[in-house]
Amino acid sequence: MSDLLVIAAYAAAGAAVVGLLGGAALRLLRHRSVALSLAVVVAVAVCAMLAGTLSVAWAMFLSEHDLGVVTTVCAIAAAVSLGVALLLGRTVVAGSRALAAATRAFGDGDAFAAPAGAPTAELAELGRELAATSAKLEVSRQRERALEASRRELVAWISHDLRTPLAGLRAMTEALEDGIAEDPARYHRQIRAEVDRLSGMVGDLFELSRIQAGVLALSPSRMSVYDLVGDAIAGADPLAAEHGVRIVGERVERIPIEVDGREMTRVLANLLTNAIHRTPADGTVAVSASRDTASGAVVVSVTDGCGGIPAADLPRVFDTGWRGSGARTPTPPAGAGLGLAIVRGIVEAHHGRAAVRNVPGGCRFEVVLPAAATLPGRG
Repeated sequence: MSDLLVIAAYAAAGAAVVGLLGGAALRLLRHRSVALSLAVVVAVAVCAMLAGTLSVAWAMFLSEHDLGVVTTVCAIAAAVSLGVALLLGRTVVAGSRALAAATRAFGDGDAFAAPAGAPTAELAELGRELAATSAKLEVSRQRERALEASRRELVAWISHDLRTPLAGLRAMTEALEDGIAEDPARYHRQIRAEVDRLSGMVGDLFELSRIQAGVLALSPSRMSVYDLVGDAIAGADPLAAEHGVRIVGERVERIPIEVDGREMTRVLANLLTNAIHRTPADGTVAVSASRDTASGAVVVSVTDGCGGIPAADLPRVFDTGWRGSGARTPTPPAGAGLGLAIVRGIVEAHHGRAAVRNVPGGCRFEVVLPAAATLPGRG
């Protein structure tokens, strides 16, 4: 038993010395190629075995012939292992360099294409993750380009829409100052109307900026969609009467929802105002609210008589600044095309979605909202 302990001690001592030297070498080479580090690891393993074997052989006083045979065998094994390690290291380095080149192209704005035949599972997994990240970034870049184009278009439209009322306000104030206005009261009413219009545009811009910045604070409360729709119709009735349009409620159910009443009232007001402006005189705007039997969500719809939206424009209806073709609208709204963008932003903040589709004679805007849980004893 003591002989075995002595042999183990000699072998451990020889292997420990080689292991310490190998650890120091790996620390010095930590910033070098992985192939070199891999070769050091293999060399340490073989040399530790060789050192332990030779230590035991010398301790056992083997003959010079036997000691030479043992040394030769260990040396050949070390050389073969080192060669295999270098070959494997070169393969790993080649795969790593190919992945690095593809990543550089990815950083320059090109789509990432993972190199084929990754030498290790880790590099293959890294390539797949980079490919998935590249796809996500491409989607983000496309969204950013669309938003930037929308912002530029909005700035152009806002500049145009502001220029006309400001010029009119200046002309009217100059006429009042010079005393050449034949009906000052009419000028005052018109100035007030233009100021109200500009105030509405500024309010819409502020609301849209809060939505796009993600700082729209909601205060949800439980209410009936029946009451919400009823209040919205009552608020839009004067405008509808002014344009000779009828607003009718079709199948408005008493369904509980959890929404911010103020913001959702603005959503319905924007949809009704848009529908009234797009519907010709003696036309009808229909409002309905019901539960979707498949998903259980609440669907509030506003149907106008605009004659329909071109199929190419349907995906852009809720974009910032979109106002559609004036040729199909008997009374185009005077706003900056922000109302529907605000509708979508508020609805999505409530974890819902807004959609539009053509129907015979017009189009239908739908707001889909999650329904509140029904309390015991209530419908």
